[in-house]
Amino acid sequence: MRSLINILAITVILTAVSCKKDTAPNYQFMPNMYEPVGYETYGEAAFRNGIEAQLPAQGSVPRGHMPFEIENSTEGYDLAKATLSNPLDSTQVDLARGKELYDIYCGICHGNKGDGQGNLVKREKILGIPSYDDAGRAINEGSTYHVIYYGKNAMGSYANQLNEEERWQVVSYVMKLKADLEK
Repeated sequence: MRSLINILAITVILTAVSCKKDTAPNYQFMPNMYEPVGYETYGEAAFRNGIEAQLPAQGSVPRGHMPFEIENSTEGYDLAKATLSNPLDSTQVDLARGKELYDIYCGICHGNKGDGQGNLVKREKILGIPSYDDAGRAINEGSTYHVIYYGKNAMGSYANQLNEEERWQVVSYVMKLKADLEK
């Protein structure tokens, strides 16, 4: 009985050792997981009708994007200033989040207090950033949102960096800074 167990153990060990070949690759049990089918990016296999780089359907809106109905013009700015107001109520406004976003995107030019004395202005890299309490500007929620969305003068648009809710959080924080400066 003991010799039978020894013979069986030796057979199992020899079988395991003999199957290992360093010169031949191992078997692939699911080759489609290791060797993907490659498609030419703009080839006919990618597009059934053979048209390359198709445009989206007319009138379609990208996922997560809300179109802004007011145009990028002086008339649009005046319309936003006159009619646009913050859709967030007092329970949705998060001034801490607004401050965080403001510090990231706006504070470098406009300053942490909104007085137009950001680091770039102090280093004279850019000039002419007015304070939020400047009576000649008379900014409000609508005009601030329009400027964040489209930009104005040397300031570029931040529509790609901030989604709609984040833009309104920044607008709320800017209005807080304006109120603090007017005290």
